Amino acid sequence: MDANIVVMGTESVGKSAVTVRLLTRRFIGEYGDIESIYSHSFMVDGRRTTLNIWDSPCSEDLSVETSLYEKKVHWADGFVLVYSICDRASFNTVSRLIQTIKSTKDYLNADKAPIVVVGNKRDLHHRRTVLSEEGRLLALNTGCHFYEVSAAENYHSVLMMFHGLVGRIKGAKLTTKRPLRFKGIVKSMSAVFARRRTDSF
Repeated sequence: MDANIVVMGTESVGKSAVTVRLLTRRFIGEYGDIESIYSHSFMVDGRRTTLNIWDSPCSEDLSVETSLYEKKVHWADGFVLVYSICDRASFNTVSRLIQTIKSTKDYLNADKAPIVVVGNKRDLHHRRTVLSEEGRLLALNTGCHFYEVSAAENYHSVLMMFHGLVGRIKGAKLTTKRPLRFKGIVKSMSAVFARRRTDSF
């Protein structure tokens, strides 16, 4: 099984750290705000699964997003929407992203859309401004799955989150046209960015 996944979140929520934690099992704390695409294979329920993961920054003001944003949404089979439990604005952005994604893609069963809401930086509980219950309620009300993780401290919870998303992707039935193939979206990126960085692990 191959699946295209977009990881989205505002700056400094740790979405790149979450992605790289899955790819390498290591935690790396500092990243630039750069678009990256990774490819990663692992076993899920005895079957090899290859994920094409687009690590994608987004603006808190979604109105400034370009047509590239719409390409990401149409390309993706599933979405990881990351906020920091220490940053309420990032949580509010995730709430808006869910609505934007669902209005862009026409899911036959919107209650089981392949979207996971991820509260990151669980280890910084002393700085928490978004309660776990708020994340769970958002996911429940929008038909998404919810996870709280610490990319800094725990690889297993990040792995389980991606496994959960793969399960949602398998069960999702779309009425949209077939998304762009992986090479097609890379070509689209290179047309927008003078420099494209594609990493593979």
